[in-house]
Parts: sequence; structure tokens; C-alpha cells
Amino acid sequence: MNQVKQIQCYTLRNGIDNTKILIEKLLQIPNLHYAQLLLHHSHNPTLFLYNKLIQAYSSKHQNHHQCFFLYSQMLLHGHSPNQHTFNFLFKAGTSVSSISLGQMLHTHFIKSGFKHDVFASTALLDMYAKLGSLKLARHVFDEMSVREVPTWNAMMAGYTRFGDMERALELFGLMPARNVVSWTTVVSGYSQNKQYEKALELFLRMEWEKDVIPNEVTLASVLPACANLGALEIGQRVEAYARENGLFKNLFVSNAVLEMYAKCGKIDVAWKVFDEMGRFRNLCSFNSMIMGLAVHGQCDKAIELYDQMLREGTLPDDVTFVGLLLACTHGGMVETGKHIFKSMTRDFNIIPKLEHYGCMVDLLGRAGKLSEAYEVIKSMPMVPDSVIWGALLGACSFHGNVELAEIAAESLFVLEPWNPGNYVILSNIYASAGQWNGVAKLRKVMKGGKITKAAGHSFIEEGGRLHKFIVEDRSHSESNQIFALLDGVYEMIKFNKNAYECHLDFDLINQS
Repeated sequence: MNQVKQIQCYTLRNGIDNTKILIEKLLQIPNLHYAQLLLHHSHNPTLFLYNKLIQAYSSKHQNHHQCFFLYSQMLLHGHSPNQHTFNFLFKAGTSVSSISLGQMLHTHFIKSGFKHDVFASTALLDMYAKLGSLKLARHVFDEMSVREVPTWNAMMAGYTRFGDMERALELFGLMPARNVVSWTTVVSGYSQNKQYEKALELFLRMEWEKDVIPNEVTLASVLPACANLGALEIGQRVEAYARENGLFKNLFVSNAVLEMYAKCGKIDVAWKVFDEMGRFRNLCSFNSMIMGLAVHGQCDKAIELYDQMLREGTLPDDVTFVGLLLACTHGGMVETGKHIFKSMTRDFNIIPKLEHYGCMVDLLGRAGKLSEAYEVIKSMPMVPDSVIWGALLGACSFHGNVELAEIAAESLFVLEPWNPGNYVILSNIYASAGQWNGVAKLRKVMKGGKITKAAGHSFIEEGGRLHKFIVEDRSHSESNQIFALLDGVYEMIKFNKNAYECHLDFDLINQS
């Protein structure tokens, strides 16, 4: 900064215009406010300098309103924008959250004659997509006479961001050429929209086609799919690839590996990954580890890790408390859970969400404190959802409370009229209490509403592929061989059972 001031003093003394040099140096420091003051007092502000400053505000410092102020000043000084100006403005427009402002820029863009610039048009499309106006984004996309790969990627990303995976996949199939971003966009979209099986299928197809090499974003997108499907073998292969190619050091990848092991039942391996991350671990790392320990019943360790996290200066968020309350639920630590729940607002100013109330209802319900759990539901500042009432109904089933079970079930029948599980649970509660009239009434309701219990399904991972099965399923291409093998196993069991029984009879005869 001292050097900049020295140059400015020399400029003023000698009447030399060094505005360009000064502003470029200020942008490197950076000191955008000073650079903007220099531009404002310049006798000859150029389009190049306006663009440089607009670019700096749009991409580096998130002060996007200044971009549009500079744009208006530029127009007042008689400068016509070029395609670079609009490229930077469209990028800034995504953070202002104003469709009307975006449409105004769009109008200026067309009137300025840069409609056919592919880079600026892609930025315009991306702006509309990020603002949630997919219809306008698609209109820009369809009107473009030339589309580069980033154009297709931006449109697909817009669809995936708002859950329209059908249109995203349609564009993916129509692309004349794809890069790693194209594949990652769709894999990530499936994963973020909880379509984990499709995310994994597309990733495996990407591996098989070998057109592109996965990057750290690809791996961080597919690992959650492995975690949620229990596809440990594929997850381990992804981890090996990450380590071999220097991608494991990426925090998003290492966190995803940690979560994958925790969710796939390898909590000891997750611990090793957590320790390996060392000082690079962040809140996400702690949250994944706390949640993993909670799910695996290592409740005391989850609480200890939380205390360690606080000692190291990492503040919790709402996800942390879901993991902690889950640990208390699995460990039956009612008083600890109550204390943690109260500390959310008291110590960290975090307002409990539905998930936290659900954990508290589950915690109290499992401990048999059903009336207290019901009081928590009644005290909630938001409308309880099916998870909340489901937790209470499940607790009533375990402890045989018919009265509260009926209250919970009635709410669930309204929230989930299509879900047969709620009817079955209440029916079982009636049956356990000997209230057979209630059982008959529920069966009549289910029959009249044509509510049937959906068949359960399982995933089996074999040879790096996932196979889905339901009861008596013969849709698999190798179902004949599978059932033949199962019949063979069944016959072996029968043979060994008969042989064992014969052996017992022979021993009894000898003893007599």
C-alpha cells in the first residue's frame, strides 16, 4: 500500500496519468474501496478499468451491489459495455436474488449486440438457473446457436439443483461431448436428491467408459451414495483411487470417506481416517464421527468427542446436536439428552429444529416417559411431522400405551394416508392389549382404502455392482441360477438336519 501511495504522489506531482497501474496494484492487494475512489476521480476512466473492478467485486469479494453501481457509473460516463462486462455482471447477479434485475441486464445484453457470445450467454443462463428461473434459463439455452460444454453443464446443474433429474439426464444424453464436470453434475445431482442407486450406476458407467478421469468433486459426490447404500466395496475402491491420485488430501473427499466407513459399519476404520486428518478436520469431520459413534452405540465416545471438539475451538451446529441427541437415545441417557437439548439455545443460540424435537421424543419414548414425550410434542413451536408422531407411535408399541398410540396414529393417518406401516403398528398395539375390535376396525379401513403393505427389498453388492431384490423376485437376469443355488443350499440344510437327527437317534439307541 505504501508503494501505491508513493506512485500516486509521483503521479500528482508530475501530472502523469498512472490510474491504470495504480488500480491494478490495488486490486492485487486488494483494496477495492481505494481502487473505486481512484476510478471515480479519474479524468479518463476506461471500459477496461470498469470491467476490472466489476470483475473483482463479482468474483472475489462478494460485494455484488457495487458491480451494478459501477455499471451505472460506466453508462453515465458514456462507455458502452462489452461481452466481458455482461459476463461479470451475470455472475454477480446470482447473489443479488432479483429476477427483475437479471431480466433488465438481459435486455441490455441483447440491445448491446452480444447475444451470440457463447461465454456471456452461458453466464446469463447460469444466472437464471441459480435464481431458480429454469424456464428463462432454458429459453436462453434453446435460443443459443452455438453451445459449448459449459453451456450444457450450466443447464444440467440448474435442473439438478431443483431436483429435476429427468430433464438433467435428458440433456446429458443429448450432449455432443462431455467432460468430467458433465458427469459429476449428474452424479452429484442424483446424490443430492437422494437417488443414490442412480448416482452409483452413473459413476460406474463413467468408470467403464473411461472417457474422463474423476476429480475430487466426483469422488465427494459418489461417496455419499456408497455410504447410504452400504456399497463398501465400491467405496473402498474410490478411496484407493483418491489416495493413489493425491485427492484424499482434499477435505471434502476425506470427509466423504470418513462418513462412508461410519455408515457402512466400519467405525474403527472411520476413527483411523478421522485421526489421519489431524488438524485439517473441520466441523463436518466431527459431525460425521459423532453421528457414526452414536449409530454404533458408542454413546460415551460420542459425548467425549463433542467435549474434545469444544476444547479445540470448533463450535457445534444443528447437525452436531442431532448426533449428540441420537447418542443419548441409543445410550438411554435421558438427563444428559435434556441437558444437551437445553444447551443448544442457552449456550450456542441454536434454535431447535424438527429433527431435534424428534430425537427428544424418541429419547423420552424409549425410556418409557411417554407422557413427557407427548408434552414435548405439544410444546413444539412448529407443526409436528410424520417422524415426530412415528417416534411416539413406536414408543407406544414398545411400552403398550394404547391411548397415546391412538393420538399418534390419527395424526399419522392424516399425514401419511398411504403408509400401511402405521396401521400395522396400531393394529399390533391393539392385539397386544387384547382389543380385537380395534384390530378388526383397522383391517376394515385398510381393505376399504386399498392400503396394502409394500414388499421390502434388499441390495446386494457383488463384483462392484449393486443388485436389488424383493420377495420372490425373478426380474434379475440371473434369477434362474440364483433360485437353483438357493434350492441347492436348502437341500443341503435339509440333508444335514436329517443326518444330525439320525445321529442323535443312533446315540440314544446306544445309550439305552
